[in-house]
Amino acid sequence: MRLERDVFGDDEGGGGTALLVAHGLLGAARNWGALARRMARSRRVVAVDMRNHGRSGWSDDVGYPAMAEDLARVVEEECGGRADVLGHSMGGKAAMALALTRPETISRLIVADIAPVAYTHSHTDTLEAMAELDLSVVTRRSDADAQLAAKVPDAGLRSFVLQNLALTPEGARWRPNIAALRAGHASLVGWPEELSDLPDGALYFGDALFLRGARSDYVDGAALPAVEALFPAARVETLADAGHWLHADQPGPFLAAVERFLDG
Repeated sequence: MRLERDVFGDDEGGGGTALLVAHGLLGAARNWGALARRMARSRRVVAVDMRNHGRSGWSDDVGYPAMAEDLARVVEEECGGRADVLGHSMGGKAAMALALTRPETISRLIVADIAPVAYTHSHTDTLEAMAELDLSVVTRRSDADAQLAAKVPDAGLRSFVLQNLALTPEGARWRPNIAALRAGHASLVGWPEELSDLPDGALYFGDALFLRGARSDYVDGAALPAVEALFPAARVETLADAGHWLHADQPGPFLAAVERFLDG
């Protein structure tokens, strides 16, 4: 599938290897705009809308192997066949799948607050609330916010979710494919069985940085062995005072860690 994208920096990218950025569930390329512009001072940055998100196409296949192939196509089209790849959460799993299946496309890998494991975290309440929202009566973002509040009490999460609401002359609509994301939720929180317990020759031995938030439990002690097993050269860094959305909670330290790794 062709992914829509935002490109920052000129074709020369300041002389550095191009950086591909893949967002998380219910995110979009535009969420990364501010950081991408800063990183584009020294490299070309390509931020994508993942399948079933933003401006990109919809598909019933929400599996990570399919997402990895989407990313591989962008690397070929925009980055000359090889790029540094940064992925957060869902995008991080897609980036890991790309590294394990198409390692020749990745120069260096950055994974933000996710591990190659199946999670018990559930996004079903949020997706259900989005699916059940009566869009026919929504003319302002505040209308949708009021409806979501009953099932999504966290105001910060609602604000994030509502970035996916499009208000058009034809009416309100969700940009993501909520039906497919709900139906494929188990795949999204899981990890492909075929990418687990790989033989030594199928591991990713390239440079890899795993960034985790100190206030997040996504990459805890129980998840680290899976990281080490599939990515033997990986190093793990923890950002203080950051949760799962570590790039939003601590953009300065996040950017510093990314650039230190890429420029090292």
